[in-house]
Amino acid sequence: MNLIISAIAGILSGMIGAMGMGGGGVLIIYLNLFTDIPQSMAQGINLLFFLPTAVLAVLYYSKKKMIVWEIAVPFAFMGILGTIAGCYLCGKFDNSILTKLFGILLLVMGTAGLFKKDRKV
Repeated sequence: MNLIISAIAGILSGMIGAMGMGGGGVLIIYLNLFTDIPQSMAQGINLLFFLPTAVLAVLYYSKKKMIVWEIAVPFAFMGILGTIAGCYLCGKFDNSILTKLFGILLLVMGTAGLFKKDRKV
């Protein structure tokens, strides 16, 4: 049963991540609820999981000409800087605090998504 749930969590994380909707949320929630992995380790596993998923998604979206590189490259660079800062800060917080912060982030993002107006493309 655990293997089936793990497989479902991995597939959902990959699909949602490839769509740009944060598949890590699914994976981190799974790791926190169904395993004994602490929050900081779940975040590290999520980052490792994200690498091949991101590479495949970039290749696909690039082939379809759906990436505006002039916008994407500066964001990627700032993301690298944010990653360095986040890794440093992660080591400063207790796992219980990280779990609560992650839960708050999910609540804020979910609430914002519910009330956001659709834009026509």
